Amino acid sequence: MKKVVILMGSKSDLQWSERIAGALEGLGVGAVLRIASAHKAPMRCYEIIKEYEKEDVVFITVAGRSNALSGFADAQTHCPVIACPPYSESFAGVDIFSSLRMPSAVAPLVVLDPEGAALAAAKILGHSEPEIQVRVKKYQAEAKERIERDDEEVSGG
Repeated sequence: MKKVVILMGSKSDLQWSERIAGALEGLGVGAVLRIASAHKAPMRCYEIIKEYEKEDVVFITVAGRSNALSGFADAQTHCPVIACPPYSESFAGVDIFSSLRMPSAVAPLVVLDPEGAALAAAKILGHSEPEIQVRVKKYQAEAKERIERDDEEVSGG
C-alpha cells in the first residue's frame, strides 16, 4: 500500500500534521509522521528520506519559520515533496516566502491547506494505484454534490 510520509520540522508542527494525516485517512491513504529538522539534524533528516523513498512515497513537509525542510527534502529525493507550512501570524505571515522561493533545481510543491496537501498527495499516488484514484474521484464528487445542495438551499431552488 502506498503511503505519505509527513516530515515535521519539530514537534510543535504535530497538530497541523495530524490534520493532514486525518484527511489522508479519509482518502484511504496511510501516513507516517516523523520529525526531522533540516537545520538542527540534517543527517537524520537525510536518513529518514532515504529510508522511505525506496517505497515510492509522497513526502509532505511541515515546517514553520524558515522552511529549509521542504527544499532540503526535495533536493534529496526523486519522490514528490509537498510543502505545507503551518500558518503563523508572526511577522505578518511572511514566513511563507521561505516556502515559495527555492534554489534552482529544487521544486517542492506548496499547498497551504492541510486537507489540500492530503488531496494533492492522494492524486499523485492515485496515478499508480487505481483504488486511491477511485477514492479521490468519490471525494471530488461528494464536494461537488455538497456545493450543489448548498446552492439549492440558499437559492430556494
